[in-house]
Amino acid sequence: MLDLLPDLFDLYPEQLQLAEPIFNDYGGKVIFSGEIVTVSCFNDNSKVKELVATDGTGKVMVIDGKASTTNALLGDMLAEKAVENGWQAIVINGCIRDAGTIATLPIGVKALGCNPIKTEKLGVGDINVDITFANLHFKAGDFIYGDLNGLAISKNRLTVD
Repeated sequence: MLDLLPDLFDLYPEQLQLAEPIFNDYGGKVIFSGEIVTVSCFNDNSKVKELVATDGTGKVMVIDGKASTTNALLGDMLAEKAVENGWQAIVINGCIRDAGTIATLPIGVKALGCNPIKTEKLGVGDINVDITFANLHFKAGDFIYGDLNGLAISKNRLTVD
C-alpha cells in the first residue's frame, strides 16, 4: 500500500479530522498509524528523550514544540532509540536535525522543518496532556494516521482491509 489517508477518508469521512498541511516528511517510513502519546515542550527535548526509551509498540509520539524553529526536538540518536523501542512515528510541531540519517530509519517522522541546533535538557515539559496545533486537538489515547497525503486523527482505531 502506498497511500493510507485517501482510503481511510473514503471509508470513515465522519470519524476523521485532517491536519493543516504544514508538515514535511523526514522518516524512512512514510505510512504509519498508532495510538497517540503527547508531549508538550518548548526548546527542551528532555521528555522526548524520556519517552523514546519506553515501549512504543503501536504508538505515535505527537510533540507540541510550540512551532519553534530555533532548536531541534529530535535528532538521529533519539530517532534511533525510538526505532529500537518500537515507536511507529513521531510528529513534531517544531524541528528535527540529522535529517539525512533520519531519512534512513524505519520510522515515520513529520515536522515543520530542520534546524541543526540541539535543545537544552532542563527536564521541562509535560507528557500525555491535551495539545493543539495544525487545526487539530490531540489527546493521548486517540489514534493518528499519516502518509504522504497528510495527517489525520480519530477517536477510535480505524482499519483499511
